[in-house]
Amino acid sequence: MVVQAEEGRLTTSRVRVLVATAVPAERDAVAGAFVEPAHVVRLPGTALSLYRPDVAYDLLAAGVGPALAAARTATALTAAALAGTPYDLVVSAGIAGGFAPGAPVGSLVVADEITVADLGAETAEGFVPVTELGFGTVTHRPPAALVRLAASATGARTGTVLTVSTVTGTATRADALRERHPRALAEAMEGFGVAEAAAAHGVPVLEVRAVSNPVGPRDRAAWRIGEALAALTKAFGKLAPALESWNPHD
Repeated sequence: MVVQAEEGRLTTSRVRVLVATAVPAERDAVAGAFVEPAHVVRLPGTALSLYRPDVAYDLLAAGVGPALAAARTATALTAAALAGTPYDLVVSAGIAGGFAPGAPVGSLVVADEITVADLGAETAEGFVPVTELGFGTVTHRPPAALVRLAASATGARTGTVLTVSTVTGTATRADALRERHPRALAEAMEGFGVAEAAAAHGVPVLEVRAVSNPVGPRDRAAWRIGEALAALTKAFGKLAPALESWNPHD
């Protein structure tokens, strides 16, 4: 909870957090960490589920993929800013593939780097990220103190979480990603889009992922989606109280 000085007296205000997931099942898993009922606010193309404990959480099922996640997160951020209630933090959350052995199925990952893995160009010499072509960015870095706080509260591992537009389905692709991104612990499809929207609004971002499957050959029988969603609920049950002590203005 943030303590502020106002006309010679101390007041408290809740940190406002927007949690963006891809699909409703992930949103509902996060919601399971809270006890207050949802209030839905309609926005163009989507809806927010609002939760109001000591730290105010708004939950958004933003859609699959970085483009839709960016667009809907930006819509929510803009609506809040225009209403005079801007967010202090945006969290990209959900399930993900984990790179073995660093992030086994069932583990939690907090990103210290949110990196888009396939934004660039293929050349005869290999993949070239868009930054080397002279455009944009490929990585957003959440505040280090916030990463430490989240990891300590949840017991998560920290490292790079990759954003991909095509889920990895072969060992060859997994090896190529690991070679280009040796610190990668997980891959998902929305984090970079959410981070781009947050950066455009000057709001810090965090990414929290529960690992449901190994990155590599596509084997649906090896996926543990239910276990990962349960881990996500448990993670936010620990993260929410920890964020009460976080001051976004530090």
